[in-house]
Amino acid sequence: MSSGTSNGESKGFVDPGIVETPQVSGPWAVDKVLATITPAPPAEGTESPIPYFHILERLKTSKREGWRRFNIERGESISDHMYRMSLMSMVCPPTLASKLDLFKCMKMCLIHDMAESIVGDITPVDGVSKPEKSRREAETMDYISKNLLGKVYGGLAGEEIRAIWQEYEDSKTLESHYVHDIDKIELLTQMVEYEKRANKGLDLGEFAYVASKVTLPETKQWAEEILKERDQFWGSQNHVHGEAGVEGGVQANKLEQQQAYYNRENGAES
Repeated sequence: MSSGTSNGESKGFVDPGIVETPQVSGPWAVDKVLATITPAPPAEGTESPIPYFHILERLKTSKREGWRRFNIERGESISDHMYRMSLMSMVCPPTLASKLDLFKCMKMCLIHDMAESIVGDITPVDGVSKPEKSRREAETMDYISKNLLGKVYGGLAGEEIRAIWQEYEDSKTLESHYVHDIDKIELLTQMVEYEKRANKGLDLGEFAYVASKVTLPETKQWAEEILKERDQFWGSQNHVHGEAGVEGGVQANKLEQQQAYYNRENGAES
């Protein structure tokens, strides 16, 4: 395949592999985002799952925004993150696996960020409140489960997807706690991998804060192993310890944003 011009404009089209999350004016709404999809958004209210398949493509083309703040422009997509989470969830310590519905956990990993296909990846520093983030994501999941899947095979798949997403959001079951922890373990793993690939030219230590929010004993052990691996990599060179907060080198305002983002409210965590 010829490399050509990076954005494809020399061939008469803009690179179709680049899909930016649109910024909408006024109160955020699903319809406003759908109106930006060209040439037209997926058809609604059909008995075919194909429109749903098309909306899922946006998870493949949308990047995880936290890394982009550090100029990692070609980093992981939302789909990349969820796929590895699902594979990670399968390797569950026996002491925990016997208490879990692991099949549901694998599904939950693949569903939990599905709303970002429309909402985009909202990070702790984006200035979007937790209630507003939850509203946007719930509205999107209603659109997916009802407008796109409501008439597909009796709507059963849509109902299951919506229910599993809500279980993750409510964060009251052991399965949801496990998947929330896996979400953080995947982030920590990716953090170390980017730092190693940058050969200590990139300190992503502020993301290590999430290690302090891992809750289950088995997954806490994983987090500790990853942080130990990270410290061994950096050696004597100074680096940020996000898991230690301000004392670890995280700016006070960043820590406040992280605490607000990951704080449990009424049993839920984002």
